[in-house]
Amino acid sequence: MYAIIETGNKQYKVQKGDVVDIELLPQKEGDISFDKILLISNENNIEIGTPYVSRAKVTGKVLNLFKDEKVINYKYKSKSNYHRKKGHRQNLMKVEIMEVSL
Repeated sequence: MYAIIETGNKQYKVQKGDVVDIELLPQKEGDISFDKILLISNENNIEIGTPYVSRAKVTGKVLNLFKDEKVINYKYKSKSNYHRKKGHRQNLMKVEIMEVSL
């Protein structure tokens, strides 16, 4: 059984036992539940939400919090001495999916 969840304006295909890296949520530790489930599938049928499947349930456990690798944004214009360099590190959390149920 697998589900497609939406969190942080991104979509993830998850099933029981998966470990996914998602954007940092307000809940920092303990169990977490996802309420935006777009699709859920078991062995013989698929249920697609409009926009979400209301009776589906996906829960997980927060393993740790960390920062992603640095992303460099560099702007350059020739012949005008224009250089701008910015760096960004996204805060992420590692979540293990404990249950996917319909």
